[in-house]
Amino acid sequence: MTQATGTPNTDVPAPIAMLQMLSGFWISKAIYAVAKLGIADYLQDRPKTAEELAAITETHPLSLYRLLRALASVGIFAEDDNHNFSLTPLAATLQTDVLGSLRFFAISELGTVHSLGWNNLLYSLRTGGIAFDDAAGMNIWEYYAQHLEDGKSFDRAMTNVTAVVVAAILSSYDFSEFQNIVDIGGGQGSLITEILKANPKLKGIIFDLPQVIEDTKLRLQTEDIADRVTVLSGSFFESVPVGGDAYLLKHIIHDWDEEKATTILKNCHQAMPQHSKLLLFEIVIAPGNEPSFGKLLDLNMLVMAGGRERTEEEYRVLLQAAGFQLTQIIPTSSPLSIIEAVKV
Repeated sequence: MTQATGTPNTDVPAPIAMLQMLSGFWISKAIYAVAKLGIADYLQDRPKTAEELAAITETHPLSLYRLLRALASVGIFAEDDNHNFSLTPLAATLQTDVLGSLRFFAISELGTVHSLGWNNLLYSLRTGGIAFDDAAGMNIWEYYAQHLEDGKSFDRAMTNVTAVVVAAILSSYDFSEFQNIVDIGGGQGSLITEILKANPKLKGIIFDLPQVIEDTKLRLQTEDIADRVTVLSGSFFESVPVGGDAYLLKHIIHDWDEEKATTILKNCHQAMPQHSKLLLFEIVIAPGNEPSFGKLLDLNMLVMAGGRERTEEEYRVLLQAAGFQLTQIIPTSSPLSIIEAVKV
């Protein structure tokens, strides 16, 4: 395999390829550590030695050197002959708040919270239950509500992901036909912000939990579309705002099992005018054995939230159960597809 991606390398004996794949656990934990320490941010101006970086981050110089050397061997950072470390394209994605940043995604997905679930994977396999809930004694959303720092890291992680995929969404779908879009579970508002910037006549509503939208309001104050956005709080298990002509759900439905996903969709159906459209931004699982980010993410949903990634047919059946007809699935240049549906 290529060590940086986890893709099997057919040019080496199977035991060697398996050893390389097993090292993926070490790589992911190393990525978490440098993301948490903010190492990539400290290399923006110039390359630095491990000793310099250790002084900045209050870490042990030799241990930090060994960490950076290991990551440089898989293309994350580069070490020169003088033992200076510099950014590579992969390392640059671990910077904060730059285009393509995945720093907070790495912190959220590879840290102690997700370890609770993944260390208990066998529970899900044996029972079909949610491994995280069994280990933590509560579901992931309750956990984030009680552990605010972890919850904020998750919100920023979702903002990271949105920033990575939003250009692909905008280039694949024409939002200009709408007047008022409603972003259900819209988080910090990254998706709706970019859609409104690209469509000056559009207005929008961001709908999310009360503990989420306080940060959303602060973030929107820095955006020039703030006067076109209304921020509302509530639970999509109870109701959603009425009156939009497009209802957007990005990476929402995959968090939930069929029963809860159907409840969310039925609440959207009830709030939507007859002419409006439902747009889901999700990974659609394809058949075959090709490498698939979606199939791995599906395991994360099993372990952490009890949700799942779905095939086209599974989305068709789910939407029908909530009173929708699937009209088209539009692939994008990102892992996400745009699943369009209308009321029937």
